[in-house]
Amino acid sequence: MDAGSMSSSSILKSDSRCPLREQFLQKRNSRENLDRFIPNRSAMDFDFAHFMLTEGRKGKENPAMVSSPSREAYRKQLAEAMNMNRTRILAFKNKPPAPVELFPREFSSLPQDKPAKPRRHIPQTSERTLDAPDLVDDYYLNLLDWGSCNVLAIALANTVYLWDATNGSTSELATFEDEVGPVTSVSWAPDGRHIAIGLDNSEVQLWDSTSNKQLRTLRGCHRSRVGSLAWNNHILTTGGMDGCIVNNDVRVRSHIVETYRGHEQEVCGLKWSASGQQLASGGNDNLLHIWDRSVASSNSPTQWLHRLEDHTAAVKALAWCPFQGNLLASGGGGGDRCIKFWNTHTGACLNSVDTGSQVCALLWNKNERELLSSHGFTQNQLTLWKYPSMAKIAELTGHTSRVLYMAQSPDGCTVASAAGDETLRFWNVFGVPEVAKPAPKSNPEPFAHLNRIR
Repeated sequence: MDAGSMSSSSILKSDSRCPLREQFLQKRNSRENLDRFIPNRSAMDFDFAHFMLTEGRKGKENPAMVSSPSREAYRKQLAEAMNMNRTRILAFKNKPPAPVELFPREFSSLPQDKPAKPRRHIPQTSERTLDAPDLVDDYYLNLLDWGSCNVLAIALANTVYLWDATNGSTSELATFEDEVGPVTSVSWAPDGRHIAIGLDNSEVQLWDSTSNKQLRTLRGCHRSRVGSLAWNNHILTTGGMDGCIVNNDVRVRSHIVETYRGHEQEVCGLKWSASGQQLASGGNDNLLHIWDRSVASSNSPTQWLHRLEDHTAAVKALAWCPFQGNLLASGGGGGDRCIKFWNTHTGACLNSVDTGSQVCALLWNKNERELLSSHGFTQNQLTLWKYPSMAKIAELTGHTSRVLYMAQSPDGCTVASAAGDETLRFWNVFGVPEVAKPAPKSNPEPFAHLNRIR
């Protein structure tokens, strides 16, 4: 055999170890040596290729990878230290190991996760139902109020009754003649002892509930019945059918301090903000006014801060938000059926929700971000809403006529509702308030009890 044949045979032996590359290295004649490579599947050994990709890395095919017992023991220790014992690192079937806490949790200064708050149970039926015979079925009146001393006042025709929630006792406070009555509004003073009573003959009387005595009569405020009352410390604000709103200082003889004029029909809703700076008034003229004491007492051309005309029916239901001072909720009558939310600083309407029925009264939950509304036809229900999403949390039914009046207990848990069906119902809708936790004691500075070193 000549040298040329020997060299060619050695080249073939060396190239036979990589058959897949053979197609790339063989030269074809000039006619077949084109710029595109078209593989020939018949010349490929797929079994050998699979072996090289899988088993070829082990044992005799990779003699350098053959490990001694000491190398294998080292590999296992390294795998345990690096957490590489799992067959598939990213496998879903293997859960990750629990993290090792370097410091005990009780000594950690990082905030710990709070447990999920259990969902509050809301009873669907009233806790108690009392008869309220001769309750006037009039949307524009305000005949129910719950004082700070836990006594509920309700006006039935010409008589004002007091129900003590502490012991469940009932007493009669005052009865008025037909020429004076019926009673058109009641409102407790902040002290929970004195109560204002609005009458059909345009008078307002102040009574002491502990002694059952009349203290004084406010005259000259209005020309017709007084359907709405609101206290602001020693100022009693009255709203009448004549469209006027009067601020009365009950401490002085000449009690009329200011008169607001802006409504064209009866004022049926009055509420002072918690700060005592702004007053919201709603009327049968579909208007909602925001009065600010600084603006009303100035020389501005209009007394009101905002005149809001978005409602399309009478505005009686008003409620200031307890956790946001400039947020007011208002409800419209049967032709409107909407609850609207207002920024009273700017006068902007933040949201409007169509409830589907007449909105008679509104109450905020003092402990949660929730709003309760009472309604008329067709369901005569109380609806609890989550704020600000306004998703319905619960609907409480039981009244058979429109729920005209609502009042909230001093602790904010219980709501009393009075309806045209002449019943007074009590609902545990807002739950038990959370017990206030004492403020954590700050660590005293070292030697704080010493006033000098030597």
